Amino acid sequence: MRRKEFIKISGIAGISLAILPQLSFKNFMGEFTRNQLIGKGNPDIVGDSYTSKMHKTAKDAFSKMRSAAAKENINIEVVSAYRSFQRQKEIFEGKYRKFTSEGLSPEKAIEKIIEYSTIPGTSRHHWGTDIDIIDANAPRPANVLMPENFHGTGPYCKLKTWLNNHSESFGFYEVYTDNGNRKGFKYEPWHFSYAPVSIPMLKAYKEQIDVKKMLSEEKIMGNAHFSEAFTQKYLKENILDINPKLF
Repeated sequence: MRRKEFIKISGIAGISLAILPQLSFKNFMGEFTRNQLIGKGNPDIVGDSYTSKMHKTAKDAFSKMRSAAAKENINIEVVSAYRSFQRQKEIFEGKYRKFTSEGLSPEKAIEKIIEYSTIPGTSRHHWGTDIDIIDANAPRPANVLMPENFHGTGPYCKLKTWLNNHSESFGFYEVYTDNGNRKGFKYEPWHFSYAPVSIPMLKAYKEQIDVKKMLSEEKIMGNAHFSEAFTQKYLKENILDINPKLF
């Protein structure tokens, strides 16, 4: 890749050449299949468990970030990484059954689910680029993925401070930031995305996937309530209202 082209692409990704001089984006600028984009198979995923499966390039970068954090006595533990379409479907439909059985209308159940959980086929975890992380060296609360654990006197404050200062130098960016103007999914200080791969995948997703059509074709529980208005709002607020550095 010529230097001029590399600089242009790096600028789009929002990643400094000085920080990531070794990265080449050319391997990530090709086309992605529908299955790759919606979590139904990706030959670049490596690992053997839901906490270790990642895109192979993201995994290499994560290993470097984890080693750097270890020097500060921070043991970055992945609690969720690659998530297949089927696994996300199980999570979504399990919550849908629970909330509707408790008396919520289908619409209200879906609204509650998408405070934190994605509809299958729309999760960034499908790409193998996104991880949910905690500090294994800190005391483990009953529910690890709660914002208060990362602030104040929470057990993961040291991790959060370290990530604020260093994660972007390894290509990892917080996705659902603590921004009062941001809509969609609630603040997730544990959720980070490997930008060199997730940026082109999001671009491909926007270009290739008709979300409403996909949700209908995949026969997801509750899809009768995914109206055109709902789908457009979900696309705008949940899928696209993220950290602007991830575009």
